[in-house]
Amino acid sequence: MMTLGLKTAEEVIRDSLQRFGSPLVLSTSFQKGGVIVLDMAIKLDPALRVVTLDTGRLPEETYAMIESVRDRYGVSVETIFPDAREVERMSAQYGPNLFYSDYASRLVCCQVRKVRPLSRKLTGVAAFMTGLRREQTESRRDLEQVEESSVPVKISPLAYWSTAEVDAYTALHSLPVHPLYSAGYTSIGCAPCTRAAGGIANSRIGRWWWESEDNKECGIHFTPEGQARRTLDVMLEQIVNSKS
Repeated sequence: MMTLGLKTAEEVIRDSLQRFGSPLVLSTSFQKGGVIVLDMAIKLDPALRVVTLDTGRLPEETYAMIESVRDRYGVSVETIFPDAREVERMSAQYGPNLFYSDYASRLVCCQVRKVRPLSRKLTGVAAFMTGLRREQTESRRDLEQVEESSVPVKISPLAYWSTAEVDAYTALHSLPVHPLYSAGYTSIGCAPCTRAAGGIANSRIGRWWWESEDNKECGIHFTPEGQARRTLDVMLEQIVNSKS
């Protein structure tokens, strides 16, 4: 995609590789956008580090997708796991399916299983790439290709791409596609928190579908505010600092 004043995705990736070199990491859940960034980047740097989160609640199809990517590109996917003690404490205090209780409880689960593990993995990393796009959610509407204020620097080469462009590139290059897309999913996360979108165009509508909140985010790319933030902080402190 080429928009006035913007670089192409390939240019963003090339510039980022030249600027950051080997400390640059691709963080992906192997949805379509992430695979496109991987496809572009691996041609420029076959040694690119690729990391992914295994929350312990992923659908089986995601593991199949990881193997498809490994077979296609010959990459070693670095899998990130949550802290087992934090998961145990969270489940003991709030139950294994606390995310159905309320918005703050769901954010706590995402913090323990996703946000905190990724943050630990990226400690000391200069920059990381994602497959995020502005079109995906309202909370991503201001996403930039390179966000210098983020620590590490966040690079989203596909920020201005449309869904049609994603699908066109995927088909043109015969990229591996997550099996759940063919089942009607438009966004794929943990198994209990994701379902088919039912033909609705909003790519995130199948995520946490029981919530009324507009921000369909886990917390990696979005910071909650207000009461939800305060409740999250209290719950998380109990989990992290518990002596049990």
